[in-house]
Amino acid sequence: MKIREGSGFSPAEAACLREELERLYREYNRPEWISPDPLECVLPFRNPLDREIAALVASSLAYGRVRQILKSVGLVLERLGESPRTFLEHSSRPQLERDFSSFRHRFTTGEDVVGLLWGVRRLCLLHGSLESAFLSGGRNGETYVGEMESFIGKIAEASGNRGKNSLLCRPSQGSACKRHWLFLKWMVRSDAVDPGGWSRCDPARLLIPLDTHMHRIGRALGFTRRNSADLKAAMEITRNFRRMAPDDPARYDFVLTRFGIREDLSLEELLRGCKAAAGGVDLPEDRHPGKEKDGESQGPVAGSSRDLKDRGEKGRARDSRELAG
Repeated sequence: MKIREGSGFSPAEAACLREELERLYREYNRPEWISPDPLECVLPFRNPLDREIAALVASSLAYGRVRQILKSVGLVLERLGESPRTFLEHSSRPQLERDFSSFRHRFTTGEDVVGLLWGVRRLCLLHGSLESAFLSGGRNGETYVGEMESFIGKIAEASGNRGKNSLLCRPSQGSACKRHWLFLKWMVRSDAVDPGGWSRCDPARLLIPLDTHMHRIGRALGFTRRNSADLKAAMEITRNFRRMAPDDPARYDFVLTRFGIREDLSLEELLRGCKAAAGGVDLPEDRHPGKEKDGESQGPVAGSSRDLKDRGEKGRARDSRELAG
């Protein structure tokens, strides 16, 4: 049997691969496999109005070294307190500028964080929640790409910042917008790992948050032939996972990205298991993620390409979504 790009693989092959993916889901889609991951900073927030803000902050900063990601996310969320929504409602822009004047996360500045938070504040006051703001750009379609484009544009416009913001990017630039789809996956899906909270969104319209690990897995399975982890690759890979799980194409994202991220899990073993299930999987030459520019995956809204990739510590994740599921 041969897994082929697009819809070319047979129903029998798809069924075999689906069975293997479900086995992996049962084994690894559990809370004990989350850490270390910025998602663990989001889980304490029970109120969806607080969680959506915490999730956007955590996913937006999810690039770089493991320890630095957790430290940076922790610094921002600690300042926002037990209720980020209440904090922002009672904040002024000068106050936020003072609070984050010395903040730095790689090339993300305090100004970027203030812009994101101020944009979030204004959207929440206008629409009542980020979920309502997201859905206000509603369009019919197979995915939420149109809504994501509108949502990020609204945050950027409301941010009060001039120029680019390293925490925001748009699908219209061809970017996979990995961190934004990670945020959406956390808020829309609800299982043992993803906390959910957005009840009016449909998991069937999610895109895979495409990082270098998922891109290599997608290429190995024949789900895409694209060399770049860009929006087109994300849509091709998602379309094939939709064959496995029509109502939840991002179902296997967390499980699959554990392999190749964690040192105690082997990407080669994962692909051999898929090969045994469906045949024709091309094993990669090594387990190290390829070089990837953020212009191809998660660049700033108006910005030029920067290299988001960073070498992680031993036993840690390695790429710009290195901790994220």
